[in-house]
Amino acid sequence: MLLKKILIGFGLMAILFTLIPLIPADYWWIRMFDFPHIQLTTLTFIAILIYYIKFDIKNLKDYVFISLLIGCFIFQFSKIAPYTPFYEKEVLDASATQTQSTIKLLTANVLQKNEQSEGLKAIIKEMDADILVFTEANNRWKDAIIKTLSAEYKYKVELPLDNTYGILMYSKLELVNPEVKFMVTDSIPSIHSKVRLPHGDLAQLYAIHPTPPMPQENPLSTDRDAELMMTSELARNSRIPVIVIGDFNDVAWSPTSLLFQATSELLDVRVGRGFYSTFDANKHLFRWPLDHIYVSPEFRLLDLKVGNSIDSDHFPLYVELTYEPEGAADQLPTPATEEQLERAQKQLKKLKEKKTP
Repeated sequence: MLLKKILIGFGLMAILFTLIPLIPADYWWIRMFDFPHIQLTTLTFIAILIYYIKFDIKNLKDYVFISLLIGCFIFQFSKIAPYTPFYEKEVLDASATQTQSTIKLLTANVLQKNEQSEGLKAIIKEMDADILVFTEANNRWKDAIIKTLSAEYKYKVELPLDNTYGILMYSKLELVNPEVKFMVTDSIPSIHSKVRLPHGDLAQLYAIHPTPPMPQENPLSTDRDAELMMTSELARNSRIPVIVIGDFNDVAWSPTSLLFQATSELLDVRVGRGFYSTFDANKHLFRWPLDHIYVSPEFRLLDLKVGNSIDSDHFPLYVELTYEPEGAADQLPTPATEEQLERAQKQLKKLKEKKTP
């Protein structure tokens, strides 16, 4: 009977945790429940299995309880299913004939207080990416990274800060009109730059690191969500192909990330491939994808991997893309609907209201 009481208690908690994220509010204690769907889905399935094996389901209460648990499991799994290999890929595999037209990107949240730089140096040399993006970088990190880079990295945008929002970009490819933007507050920068691809075409690159909804950081997700909506609008209106990269402080399946993707009309390299969880590097049981790379349909995927530990709370994320504009029609995203665009504007309106005294 004790086991049954424990399972019922867990089941009620699973139902509660499933319902809380449906509340349309920006409070951190609500939005935090967007994150652990992998763990919650797994635990709910185990609870259903144990309950079914160990106990006879013969009265109405049992049927109601198990039905609610199954409903929660189906809902939870539907959120994460696109990020499994069983789902159709959004970004198609690179064509064998186009592998010479590649662009390699590496992004990593280095963790400002992390004083161990050897792991990152090893990843930089191993991946040999064309474009490097580092978040949470201060001057100490900038100096350590510069000593590691080869002379091929001729282009750079550096804004080291001590507020955990410093951002650095280094590139072998030409950066055209690079700018540092402060889209939400004067302390949270992002980098916007055109990049000249190997065959001469231009692509637009947005490197972002919005603030997370956490009590010690920001009690609301309003700032983060607004920055994502601003970036999505820029991406949708771009006349050239787009890549968005960085630490989003949000999981791919959250309502905000899904709205970002829908309104930006970009593709997620993870869909149909796997979770590729990058956070928390220090907690095996609590990991989810916080670092992301979204691309226009002109790009296809040659390689995607999570790097080894760099003694940060994030793992690095690496992607190798091929530029295949002639195949864009084969993977066009669904155009944003009016309802989705209105929701994005409402999120921007929340930011204006928050800033209004």
